[in-house]
Amino acid sequence: MADKKRDMLNTEDPARAGAAKPVLYEGLRRAQGLYNPANEHDACGIGMICSIRNEASRKIVEDGLKILCNLEHRGAVGADPKAGDGAGILIQLPHEFFAAEAKALGFDLPAPNHYGVAHLFMPRDEGQRTSIEAAYAMAAEMEGLSIIGWRDVPVDSSVLGESVKPTEPLHRQVFIARGDGIADDDSFERKLYVTRKIASGYVRKNHPDAVGYYTVSCSSRTIVYKGLVLADGVVKYYKDLQDERVVSALALVHQRFSTNTFPSWPLAHPYRMICHNGEINTLRGNSNWMAARQATMSSPTFGDDMEKLWPISVEGQSDSACFDNALELLYQGGYSLPHAMMMLIPEAWAGNPLMDETLRAFYEYNAALMEPWDGPAAIAFTDGKVIGATLDRNGLRPARYLETKDGFVLLASEMGVLDIPEENIVRKWRLQPGKMLLIDLEQGKIVSDEDLKNELAGSHPYKEWLAHTQIQLRDLPDTGRPPTISAIPLLKRQQAFGYSEEDIKFLMSPMAQTGQEATGAMGTDTPISALSSKSKPLASYFKQLFAQVTNPPIDPIREEIVMSLVS
Repeated sequence: MADKKRDMLNTEDPARAGAAKPVLYEGLRRAQGLYNPANEHDACGIGMICSIRNEASRKIVEDGLKILCNLEHRGAVGADPKAGDGAGILIQLPHEFFAAEAKALGFDLPAPNHYGVAHLFMPRDEGQRTSIEAAYAMAAEMEGLSIIGWRDVPVDSSVLGESVKPTEPLHRQVFIARGDGIADDDSFERKLYVTRKIASGYVRKNHPDAVGYYTVSCSSRTIVYKGLVLADGVVKYYKDLQDERVVSALALVHQRFSTNTFPSWPLAHPYRMICHNGEINTLRGNSNWMAARQATMSSPTFGDDMEKLWPISVEGQSDSACFDNALELLYQGGYSLPHAMMMLIPEAWAGNPLMDETLRAFYEYNAALMEPWDGPAAIAFTDGKVIGATLDRNGLRPARYLETKDGFVLLASEMGVLDIPEENIVRKWRLQPGKMLLIDLEQGKIVSDEDLKNELAGSHPYKEWLAHTQIQLRDLPDTGRPPTISAIPLLKRQQAFGYSEEDIKFLMSPMAQTGQEATGAMGTDTPISALSSKSKPLASYFKQLFAQVTNPPIDPIREEIVMSLVS
């Protein structure tokens, strides 16, 4: 029977996972002609607030929603005055509220951390919903868990714009009980993750047309409420958030501005662990590397569960969603949350002469395990036990924070999102390039960037590992053979490879003589090489994928501290 269930819920063949079909999100445009949705980018507003002492209160939830409303200018509104690009809030599970709701529905919840809640966007088709619910039941049983009950999430659809209502999903929450053989909270959280991946793999395989299905969150610690609503519409739409019993010690909020993206319900933030302002420029390469590692990736933490996790990211998701998936994999695989964040978004280490050698060795070692997810980004993150934020190495996105005397920490895209008396502020500052703000709620303290990174860098002998595993090109033996020089005249070789007088005079000579690179104006009418009738150099056929909506130019020579040529 177990084998039969495993076959029924089997995710896609790992060898084919990299070529998974694009996920169907209602509201998104399909690729046609020269338009490709994979080229979209967005920029948004983020905010977080928490009690350093991990004291859950109604005030945190209400303050989080106030921050969200005050970030409204960072969200997009179209011709439909009630339709936005998306907004949402992530909070800790409010146990007393859910226990009372469950009792009213006829079932009892166990103690906190002994059950998890999955919040699902469900399709309108009743048959598909029934199949998805059966998938969760069987996936939970396979992982030694059990379904306690289901709940319809009450919403007020009148706050939605007319353009949004046709894509509105049904909202359901499923309560999943921890099995007797699961020893600790982290193992339970991991089993919930695997259960979600199995169930979602089944839906992709058996109901590829289940438009509207998406797992918003699935955790024993946190829950996400988000959607295609305006900032003030989140609390109006989700009636749960109006209940005084909904309390939390932390809140992550996000207001989305899709610079040129078609919004959809699943692509609103927060995701399951992060909310993000900015762009990941390296997304295509990162996704390819994740798919390439699939055949060789293993984990003693996951064991045999590893094969159930593919694909990590589904084709068609946004850069933020893919980043969240990669972070989730590293975290559930055993890395601490700050360690995983430092792997994905490392600070500038290769060209920083002031960095401690131990920390440099940490970054250099981890660079061989995971390529940086690079781009202008401010990311707030949490697992329900720690909460923090980090900035890309260039510091191209704003993030300011403050600490109050009564034990709260607030961070947002700008100051002024909450009215806090000046006399109640202990300190305020901005998040600096490559730095991290971390609040450990279980220990009740703010962990400084320096202490955090020194602890992680000293946790293993990274410098020693590098010395024993790296091979430097300069250390390879000299063959003694001089380099071969072509007998063909230089001019003929230049002509054969498509170089022009202009290339040599204005591009290559200044680079060779002074290290200066030519700059050009936007609006050049030169056709791309593939469409040009002229012979072009081979290199001109290759272009770097880069978000050019809001990126300032970076000078690789004069700003070498944030640039690296290490391979």
